[in-house]
Amino acid sequence: MHLLRDADAAITERLDAARRGSGVDTEAAKAADETFEVWLSEARLVKDDFELAELRQACADTAAGFEAVVADLPAAVERGRGERWVEGVFGLYARHEGNAVGYDTIAAAGDHACTLHWIRNDGEVRDGDLILIDAGIELDTLYTADITRTLPVNGRFTEPQRRVYRAVLEAADAAIAVCRPGTTFQDVHRTAVTVLARRLHEWGLLPVTPEVSVSPEGGQHRRWMVHGTSHHLGIDVHDCALARNENYRLGTLREGMIITVEPGLYFKSTDLLVPEELRGIGVRIEDDVLITTDGPRVLSDKLPRRPEDVEAWMAPLLKG
Repeated sequence: MHLLRDADAAITERLDAARRGSGVDTEAAKAADETFEVWLSEARLVKDDFELAELRQACADTAAGFEAVVADLPAAVERGRGERWVEGVFGLYARHEGNAVGYDTIAAAGDHACTLHWIRNDGEVRDGDLILIDAGIELDTLYTADITRTLPVNGRFTEPQRRVYRAVLEAADAAIAVCRPGTTFQDVHRTAVTVLARRLHEWGLLPVTPEVSVSPEGGQHRRWMVHGTSHHLGIDVHDCALARNENYRLGTLREGMIITVEPGLYFKSTDLLVPEELRGIGVRIEDDVLITTDGPRVLSDKLPRRPEDVEAWMAPLLKG
């Protein structure tokens, strides 16, 4: 018998006691449990048809949840503590349409978008700011979407906001394009940050060339792109987390895998190395991508990505 030790503490305690009472080598049993957990993680790396259908539905439901949030952005501005209002609207929709949110919703307005995993969600949502919303609906089967959109609160990007957004979108498009069988997992990230480093260099922010920045000895771009670009997605938002490095981080993409692609740029309001007009702008765009032999398929495509499409999508929702 093998056990997922972190799934239920009471069951784990009972089984360990039964093992001890039966004279089982408990240390060897725990090691076998850990091996079992790794095997389960790796068994989920490639999704079957049922899992794919569930993740498609989770993405569709999440898109509808984002629409509900956008329609209520004026209330979020008016009522104060608007980040909480955004979180609440999405959470209500998630509980009604599915089981719950798949993870703590990030509703990060203005400079809060520059803090990775901002889940306090206690700030104001202001006209003229961007709001970064990272949210996913978990279905009753526990499969979850994981989507991020960065939206202009009033429905229109300013020129500096649009410039940063387009750079992130370019990086996301480039990374999605290489999501094919045979591509290494690390190449997806490398592709995204190469685009971002090039844009940062063009804006005069990098003290080195883009090539040096993305080299193992460089990393200067990491001041503004502070996280990895992808992770596996499924019954956990960070699915397959216990898979061995050679099959995950250092592995190769295979048909049927579903990963996120989520580059970003984050210019904190206190960062004196960037022009004043860019300070306080944080942008991330995240999509859920199925790997197929015919090329990448974006499961989260019900939500717009190009800035002009975002504005056109938001306009009628904001009008009610």
